[in-house]
Amino acid sequence: MLTLEMTEKWLRELGRVYAEQKEYLTRLDSEIGDADHGINMNRGFSAVCAELDKQSPSSISAALKSTAFVLIRTVGGASGPLYGSFFLDFSKALDGKDTAESADVAAAFQAGLEAIKKRGKAHVGDKTMLDALVPAVEKMEVLAGEGKDIPTMLGGAVEAAEAGLASTIEMVAKKGRASYLGERSKGHQDPGATSSYYLLKAALETWK
Repeated sequence: MLTLEMTEKWLRELGRVYAEQKEYLTRLDSEIGDADHGINMNRGFSAVCAELDKQSPSSISAALKSTAFVLIRTVGGASGPLYGSFFLDFSKALDGKDTAESADVAAAFQAGLEAIKKRGKAHVGDKTMLDALVPAVEKMEVLAGEGKDIPTMLGGAVEAAEAGLASTIEMVAKKGRASYLGERSKGHQDPGATSSYYLLKAALETWK
């Protein structure tokens, strides 16, 4: 069962993870992008943690909605609008809930995923964050439908995301700055798919 306390732990863990992985994500982005993804994610989630320190949210939805607005305000490039849209629609799916079961969490991830699709207009196979998120959310929905608990559901999702992430290495980018490289984008791991994998892994670590 997901609670407000667990939600806050997830957001703070994301702050720690993106600080720890800042240089790695930036190095991945330097190979096919603007060399700022790690910097941007670290800046955004540092600001999220600072907001949590300043004022405790009143609900799960409020915590996630605040996260969305902070990311949109502080994260540069495409990541701010994409992750901001994800957390905003994620929050809407859990509005009014004091706790959330696995089916609620899966539905919230699905809502966030649809927001990214709508804003980014990308598809699986385009070498983007969707290559990690789509298989992960699909796995969540299957496991939630089988009545699995949140840790089991997220464990399956993280495995699916990791496989999706690995698949981006041999893809040719069709979206974003990496698409300008054409065939030269092949052989490089997508930084957005990597940060999405970290987002899911952090949820597993803090919600198990």
